[in-house]
Amino acid sequence: MTEWFSNLEFLSKMYWLVAIIGSLIFSVVMIMAFIGGDADEIGDLDSDIDADGAGFQFISFKNLVGFFTIFGWSGIACIDAGLSTPLTIIISVICGLLMMVIMAALFYFISKLSDSGTLNYKNALDAVGEVYLTIGADRSKMGKVSVSVQGTMRTLDALTDSFTELKTGTIIKVVDVTSNGILIVDHTRKPIEPSKAQNDPLLSIDAQKKLSK
Repeated sequence: MTEWFSNLEFLSKMYWLVAIIGSLIFSVVMIMAFIGGDADEIGDLDSDIDADGAGFQFISFKNLVGFFTIFGWSGIACIDAGLSTPLTIIISVICGLLMMVIMAALFYFISKLSDSGTLNYKNALDAVGEVYLTIGADRSKMGKVSVSVQGTMRTLDALTDSFTELKTGTIIKVVDVTSNGILIVDHTRKPIEPSKAQNDPLLSIDAQKKLSK
């Protein structure tokens, strides 16, 4: 093996080293990415095109690893095919760049699929719910409320600007959401009132029926 490698030309040695090292790192990166690890924490060089933050990332650690892996193997293939050195370099660079585009698109769509299932706290605005854990007056103590968000009943952290604490069981309405996902709630201004027919025992049964209609 050592003798075979030593007999290679400089360009072939370079491509083989890049291909082998790149393939090993690429395997680790892909395993980490698909089991939930964040490979970009190793040394992310992200250049975000999307203004939202986690957009289409062309220059990143993952994509650079993909570039060098395909750069190496495509260069080896070109050398084995007997292509000239300039043409080999051009083709291997183009193949590496194509790999970067493919990987950037792959992780972009994976992130979009992941984001579509996450909770958007802004969807809780104007939702009516109930205090689960008492909330301190004037944001003095964080509590919890139970509200329906995105079709699911959730228990979320909440504060209030009210000068009276909101005790467990109080019916509330979400009036704002902080940047870190804490709901700002207030007690409902118009509590549900029982019908007049239920409170007036002097009304006849027929009158109560008409009022209930």
